[in-house]
Order: sequence, then C-alpha cells, then structure tokens
Amino acid sequence: MSERNEKVGYAIAEQTPAPIETSQQQSTPSAPSDIFDVARLRLSQNFVDTVGVKKALLTVPVRKPDRQWFVRVHPDPAYRLDVAVLELKDERETYLVDPVLLPELPGEVAPKILFTAINRQQVLFLWPVRLPNIDNRRDNWGSSALQAAQLAISSWVRIASNMNLGAYEVFEASASIPDPVWPEVEFKNLLEIAFRDHFIRDLDHPVVKKLRGEL
Repeated sequence: MSERNEKVGYAIAEQTPAPIETSQQQSTPSAPSDIFDVARLRLSQNFVDTVGVKKALLTVPVRKPDRQWFVRVHPDPAYRLDVAVLELKDERETYLVDPVLLPELPGEVAPKILFTAINRQQVLFLWPVRLPNIDNRRDNWGSSALQAAQLAISSWVRIASNMNLGAYEVFEASASIPDPVWPEVEFKNLLEIAFRDHFIRDLDHPVVKKLRGEL
C-alpha cells in the first residue's frame, strides 16, 4: 500500500464511531445478589391499582349486619328501595317478590326497605329493615333497626340484639374511622346480583308452590 493510501485508511479508521450502547442494553437490570430478597419480592399495598385490576362484584348478600361489624349505609337515596320480600326463616333465605303477587300471598310477604351497606372489611351487602307498621302497632325491633340504619349514613355503627330490651342496641364507633370507599356499581346491578336466584315473579315459583302445599 502506498504512503497516501495508508494515510487515507488511517483517517477513515479514526473517524469510525465506536458502537453505541442501545437503550435496551442500558436498561437491562442486573441480577440481584439474593433472588429471594424479601423486601424486593413484597408487593406494595397499591398492587391492584398498579396493575390496573378491577375486582368483580359477584356476590351481594342480603342480611342484617353481624353483631361484631361496624357498618355504614350508602348516603345516596338512590341506593335504597322499599320492596316486598318473603323470608324463609329455617333456610335463612330472603326472596324479592314482584308487587303484582301481593294479593296472592297474604301473610307471607313483609314490606322492607333495602339499604346498601358496607362493613370495614369492604363487604358490600343489602340490609333489609322492616318498614313502620301502617296499623300503628309498636315494633321495637323494626324501629331500632331503622334508626340504626339512618345513623349509619353518617357514622360507623354496630348493632346487637338485646332480648331483654326487645330491640337492637346501637353502638357508635368512638374512634375516627375514614369513610368507606363505595364500589362504582349502580343499585339496579346490586339488586340483580343479590336476587338473581331469589326473585319470585310468578305463582309457578317453587317457593310459592311449597307454601301452597303443591310441592
């Protein structure tokens, strides 16, 4: 190679850039020294928010609060409803009844208001409370439960049966407890979930036939 060619080749070599490290190479994490490091493996408290997962609401119990629960009632009046229900005491089951069937079920159906409620463990449920008697008969159980539900709209409360008193005792939480986080579900959907297998719409329903002695 001539002296001129040697100089040109040297100049080209000098101008050739060094390999550029890609962003993928730069961001590749190094292997941890301890693959079972507890602090590294522990999930954060907001894990659900981080991965964008939304919990599906598949079950909505229809029941009164457990005596050990502190509960709140949804403040929006759209999340409560006056309904007719049929309760099977032995089975501990509550059925929603279509109002058109009321004349066919005398003495079997009770008028109640369904409150949307939640406990401190974020268990959402429908709380059925007997409506005041239209014949002015005294009902301490129903009236005390109704007062408890109304108080639970703004405060965390716990209720317990007092057989000697013949009514529910209501206890308001003394500690400062944050307000509940209500699921973003319409009341109509709550009804559908709660009563999907417990809705009496006609006289051919097995519960009605059993009450009539047809089964």
